[in-house]
Amino acid sequence: MNKIIITVVGKDTVGIIAKVCTYLAENHVNILDISQTIVQDYFNMMMIADMEKSDKPFEKVSGDLEKIGEEIGVKIKCQREEIFTKMHRI
Repeated sequence: MNKIIITVVGKDTVGIIAKVCTYLAENHVNILDISQTIVQDYFNMMMIADMEKSDKPFEKVSGDLEKIGEEIGVKIKCQREEIFTKMHRI
């Protein structure tokens, strides 16, 4: 598997999950796990996804997601799982 971690943070608006999930589906990125919360109008989502069947390289997917975030007013970050795991080791 080619796992990535996607985080989305920002002011809650209609369609955030739809925009991100539609992009991932169109690019054959499989969502393995998803968690989202809204705290006092602030949206927070974390996803674990598998890029194994995607035709696009990680850098393109990451850049596209950042642009989608700018368009809808949230911050979207994408990291490879191995980097995320090393950064969050205790």
